[in-house]
Amino acid sequence: MQEDQIIIIGSGPAGLMAAQQLALKGFEVHVYEQNKAAARKFLVAGNGGFNLTHNEELASFVQKYEAEEIQGIVRGYDNQKVIQWLSDLGITTYVGSSGKIFPTKNFKPIHVLKAWLEELEKLGVTIHYDHTFLDFDAAEVYLKSNDQNFSIKYSKLILAMGGGSWKKTGSDAKWVETLSQKNIEITPLESANSGYNTDGKFHQLQGQYLKNIKVSFEENSKIGEIVFTKYGIEGSPIYYMNRFTRKHDFPVMINIDLKPNLSEAEILEQLKGTEKISSILKRNLKLSTTAINLIKTLDKESYLDIENLAKTIKKFPIEVLSFRPMDEVISTSGGVAFSELNSNLELKKFPNVYCAGEMIDWEAPTGGYLLQACFSTGFWVANAIANS
Repeated sequence: MQEDQIIIIGSGPAGLMAAQQLALKGFEVHVYEQNKAAARKFLVAGNGGFNLTHNEELASFVQKYEAEEIQGIVRGYDNQKVIQWLSDLGITTYVGSSGKIFPTKNFKPIHVLKAWLEELEKLGVTIHYDHTFLDFDAAEVYLKSNDQNFSIKYSKLILAMGGGSWKKTGSDAKWVETLSQKNIEITPLESANSGYNTDGKFHQLQGQYLKNIKVSFEENSKIGEIVFTKYGIEGSPIYYMNRFTRKHDFPVMINIDLKPNLSEAEILEQLKGTEKISSILKRNLKLSTTAINLIKTLDKESYLDIENLAKTIKKFPIEVLSFRPMDEVISTSGGVAFSELNSNLELKKFPNVYCAGEMIDWEAPTGGYLLQACFSTGFWVANAIANS
């Protein structure tokens, strides 16, 4: 093999985007993947609603990313460019009611991936499956396949091996130990876009949904829908709160506004009626059955005190005990610290070695923001290499 080839480890969205952009510019690109097929996590994520990015205005879009470095990278390859890229692959899209970008209904996740892989094949990108990453140095990358260890010289090496959630897809974060041994700082991986474990009194609500509510923690809030589970609560407003609650020691208290469109005073005025409280909650305030069931977890004294009840409807407290285990969550926070990377996402200690995707220390909520940043970092690294 030629010594000037570009090697990419990982065939997730970041790795494949880097491969495509480099191949378009005439580079020889080889992708090495430990699974028998490409982008398994990409496909699994699509089973829950395949939102590829979000149609939000860019100024507010980038604020969904806490890391300023990622904000700049997303600006460089933004949501509109991703929509155009999908169109170029022959994938038509539409904007959902919440602003999420989905492929039109005739395109399933596997169809999007197939179109992408076909394009990569036309461009001459070679994907080598069943190849496990072992290590790298300043000149070579070390791999294992069919019980044989071997090394390949590279001109540029892109590491795009994902985070630490959903190990069954190959996102096992074994790279953490390898990079740590090279004195590369890794922010510890933690559950992100995770459900919360809560007090057992809420477990009786398992399977019930709360819609059009507002979840808040400190000064942060998010309107949306949540579902109660056998262990606690899940839903996009919950995932959004992860980054804020992570900064505190558990347990922490989050609050749910069960009637965001009414003030506390308006709710109290309704509760002063002559009907039974249960009737007022249902008929006057039009609270859902789930919201009423949640309120009924209060003790009798709190339930019958209408002033307290009005406050509670606007700010129902839920004690959060912990995140869910890392392997079952949507994504992870943490990863290669930005202090270890230059502006091109190149390792300072290993020039010509780049990082892309979820293995870098950034996080974002669900809704298309995760995939967007993976696409953007892949494009960013490829562009940096091409310009060098």
